[in-house]
Amino acid sequence: MSKIDKREEGERKYGDVEYADPVNKKYPIDTDEHIRAAWSYINHKDNAAKYDADDVTTIKSRIKKAAKKHGIEIESE
Repeated sequence: MSKIDKREEGERKYGDVEYADPVNKKYPIDTDEHIRAAWSYINHKDNAAKYDADDVTTIKSRIKKAAKKHGIEIESE
């Protein structure tokens, strides 16, 4: 897996939760709602463009793993 580079200081608005991008505290994956939102946001071209292709793959993998853990079905890419 690639190493996600820190782009800027992430906000702590969700508290100490698990993130698909833990470096920047982006895409929380601790609840059903957050997992669905994370998947939606990372699949927007402008959000994905902030990362290189390997990082997007890593983030999507983390979101998919969290979705499976929570019994959530998410749309395929």
